Amino acid sequence: MTQVSANHSDSSAGRVTARWRSGSRRLPMVLAVTLAAATVVVGGSTSAMAAPPAVPQIAAAPSLGAGVYVFDPSMPQEQIQQTVDAVAAQQVDAEFGSGRYALLFKPGSYGTPGDPLTFQVGYYTEVAGLGAQPGDVVINGTINVYNQCLTPDNCLALVNFWRSMSNLTINVAGGQGCRANTEFWAVSQAAPMRRVQVNGGSSLMDYCTAGPQYASGGFIADSSFSGSIVNGSQQQFLVRNSVLNGWSNGVWNQVFAGTVNAPATSFGVAGKDPYTTLEHTGLTAERPYLGLDAKGRWVVRVPDTRTRATGTDWADGHVDRALPLSSFFIATPRTSITAINIALALGRNLLLTPGRYNLRAPILVSRPNAVVLGLGFPTLTPQTGLAALSVLQPSGVRVAGLLIDAGPRESRTLLDVGLPGLSGRHSGAPTVLSDVFFRIGGPGLGKAKVSLQVNASDVVLDHIWAWRADHGTGVGWDQNTADNGVVVRGDRVSAYGLFVEHYQKTEVVWSGRDGSVVMFQNEMPYDPPNQAAWQESPTKPGYPALEVTKSGKDFDGWGMGSYSFFNHNVDIHASTAFRVPPRGVALHSLLTVFLNGSGAIDSVVNGLGGAAVVSGTPVQVISYPPLVLPAG
Repeated sequence: MTQVSANHSDSSAGRVTARWRSGSRRLPMVLAVTLAAATVVVGGSTSAMAAPPAVPQIAAAPSLGAGVYVFDPSMPQEQIQQTVDAVAAQQVDAEFGSGRYALLFKPGSYGTPGDPLTFQVGYYTEVAGLGAQPGDVVINGTINVYNQCLTPDNCLALVNFWRSMSNLTINVAGGQGCRANTEFWAVSQAAPMRRVQVNGGSSLMDYCTAGPQYASGGFIADSSFSGSIVNGSQQQFLVRNSVLNGWSNGVWNQVFAGTVNAPATSFGVAGKDPYTTLEHTGLTAERPYLGLDAKGRWVVRVPDTRTRATGTDWADGHVDRALPLSSFFIATPRTSITAINIALALGRNLLLTPGRYNLRAPILVSRPNAVVLGLGFPTLTPQTGLAALSVLQPSGVRVAGLLIDAGPRESRTLLDVGLPGLSGRHSGAPTVLSDVFFRIGGPGLGKAKVSLQVNASDVVLDHIWAWRADHGTGVGWDQNTADNGVVVRGDRVSAYGLFVEHYQKTEVVWSGRDGSVVMFQNEMPYDPPNQAAWQESPTKPGYPALEVTKSGKDFDGWGMGSYSFFNHNVDIHASTAFRVPPRGVALHSLLTVFLNGSGAIDSVVNGLGGAAVVSGTPVQVISYPPLVLPAG
């Protein structure tokens, strides 16, 4: 088992130090609960939907679909508390459940220091403010993610996936004992915090439960913190375009990009934390978000792109451009794919409300500058072996807030951006994917050759998690089959927070020119039954986590890690974690980690760096090509 030692001086923002010893970062477990279900029609097929909480649903105008709760500060706090607690009670352990929820707060103040509003965020739950600025919605209290306890003495956050919080201010208050006056966000992958102001102490680790307390996140963007953040047991984390006031420690790979008051780079320095810090970001754009304008009209705000940016995009009072909600086609799981694609072709944008969408054909984004926004983790599952979504006109398109599951018939791809061989230039209007997540297996059997394929140029990938499931339903070497997580063929593609895990061949293949990745996290597949089943050739055991091909010139990467846990008790090896051309690339802060199991990753990049064989101890390469100091 992995062991973490943590010390904190007080319950609000005590300094935590953490050390990993041995064991798997994620245990192959199923934490799903059995939910009451009803049958609904979805694109001509059926899907189980979780019953809503046993409290009155607060009406939204216009209708935003089942599972959406819109709160007003004039409502009795008891009613709000009852609703958010009921959603949390249903979702907090429902890892592969069918419920999908959005908890939306109109501008105003909720709770008081003496009577705080405090609640948990469970699976497939989006919590968001509806203001033009984070300060328009104020929560006096906390919005928390805690560890899950498998037994009373075994509590961890390793599978705290698929939830989010955005566009509000938290004045930290309330809580009892160890959890008093601290905002806890103990999450792992696919749990973004965006556009949030936290006034008070924060912790990314739930140090108030018994057991190992492991966590494997994560992603924070466009946020500001007045108090110090406890990193604790978080293996890796990306903080992008934010403002900090202290960061406690690091485990393996903490990356800060365009973040005010970020710690200085110390990756690879003996006795120092594994920090990689970039003064500013390249091309970025924040995620679109639902809101209300000054007259109370529903809008979707679309932030502009920024280059060489530092800090949040709202600190100076900037208000993002607003599209009227009337310009969006609002779809539910009952809406036909034909109606969705006609609306997109006729110039409408698309808002997908919470639920599970079983698709007989792909959603086709057929015109430039379209916005496709998911609310409450809508989940798209192709049923006929086609893609779930194809961006045919990749100029100025925004796609955000989607969970895409592979279906039972193998798809060639799950999401295509651009058409093969027709990349073009879109530097003045890049396409941006924000918080788009993929699963191959887990909730059920699924197969796909490639999860995300980027054929277009000038694309920003802002927080992607592509996951071939290592636990759940439909999981096995010959069951949830998938070759590659991400394939990039377009030029000038940038990724911030690229998480790709467990695919059966090279997990990321990058062939476009002038590409970049800021913070990459990978786990090689757990389950190769033998070496012969998982090798490129007799002389190349295994597959790389990421390969930059010969055509992918001028590639830059920062903070890139790959971990191994081969769990069949067979001597499995990967020859290298990263394979790149000898020239035309610049990589910084690379690492491999042996989690547990058997075998090893034999080198970090192109044969450089030793084998990762000591559990929990990273093998680091500071830069590639290696720096050569002048003689003398």
